[in-house]
Amino acid sequence: MTGNGEFPGNWRPNTNSGVALFEQLRLRIIELADSGVLAVGAKLPPVRNLAGVLDVAPHTVARAYKELEAAGVVATRGRNGTVICARDDRWGALAEVAAQYAAAAKAQGASFAEAVQLLAAAYDAD
Repeated sequence: MTGNGEFPGNWRPNTNSGVALFEQLRLRIIELADSGVLAVGAKLPPVRNLAGVLDVAPHTVARAYKELEAAGVVATRGRNGTVICARDDRWGALAEVAAQYAAAAKAQGASFAEAVQLLAAAYDAD
């Protein structure tokens, strides 16, 4: 958690969105980590606790944490919890390209869900 214990604050996943709940949570944690709100070493709430706060299934939080760990955003330290990891320079370059893509998608009038669908299709293309 952040030093002042505010994560997730007032943020809640949008149940009416076309974006899966775990993906919304994953993106929110990345956003907070990138902005420094969740500093390197900040401890995230346990899966069950966060699921209760967000009113989602524990599997939703567990999947978001698992994908964040695979991407190197967080590290799970067993009983010591899940913490935010430091990023390498490659992540910064990727974040810049992502910001450019988001700006282009918005300029073309694409919704967030449409932009994510296009990105997913491009990511999975051979």
